[in-house]
Amino acid sequence: MITRLFNSMYPHASLWLMLGSILTLAAAYVFQYGFHYAPCDLCYLQRYPYMVTAALGALYLVLEGKKENFRISPLGMTILGVMIIALFYDAGVAIYHVGVEQKWWQGPSECSSTIDMTLTGEALLEAIMNAPLVKCDEVQWSLFGVSMAGYNAIIALSLALFGTASFLKNMADKKSA
Repeated sequence: MITRLFNSMYPHASLWLMLGSILTLAAAYVFQYGFHYAPCDLCYLQRYPYMVTAALGALYLVLEGKKENFRISPLGMTILGVMIIALFYDAGVAIYHVGVEQKWWQGPSECSSTIDMTLTGEALLEAIMNAPLVKCDEVQWSLFGVSMAGYNAIIALSLALFGTASFLKNMADKKSA
């Protein structure tokens, strides 16, 4: 069953990676704006590869989407490869973040805060004084003992491994054709 599912998904790997990235970013923004969990510097750093992967997926769809059976061209394979690299990078940052949270190693020394820099005078000073500081080594939310960074590591690594398997399967298909 898993093999059959993978065989139906791998030709469209770039689109699946794009969808996974968009959903992961959406979840991060829901936690940030819906539940008021302010991200730390490492949290922000983990979002950028998803943004790159989503943009590359959209580019792939524009360039390759009209081809029959989504046969992947060398350009499509290159786009998929860059997406995979971005996701492995994200998984690495997330694993590093988990290590910082667990105090396995030292994290960044600066703290994060979001302040509206368009404010003037007294309002800006008040915003600075009341802004929450978010430390990378403090777990703000967890489920079953796994933090958001831990879930991000699982998601990014899963997407990267799926992308890698799809890339290799597409290469094998090209050689046998």
